[in-house]
Amino acid sequence: MMNSALGGAYLIVAARALGLDCGPMGGFDRPKVDAAFLAGTSWKSLFLVNLGYGDPAKVHPGNPRLDFADAARIE
Repeated sequence: MMNSALGGAYLIVAARALGLDCGPMGGFDRPKVDAAFLAGTSWKSLFLVNLGYGDPAKVHPGNPRLDFADAARIE
């Protein structure tokens, strides 16, 4: 499961680097998704990722980032 989650995270990072909006989602009905999309395979779903270009008027901006000096200290 850890490798699958890391692979999904890399997918999200790559998609965002290309300018796509990403919506990772857990808490869905896994058996229904597996039956609809993965029937006949040994694969199982871990999480879903919605990919696309959001409406700029509705996409929330990212939270502000801390400056390095506020977030870290080198001693």
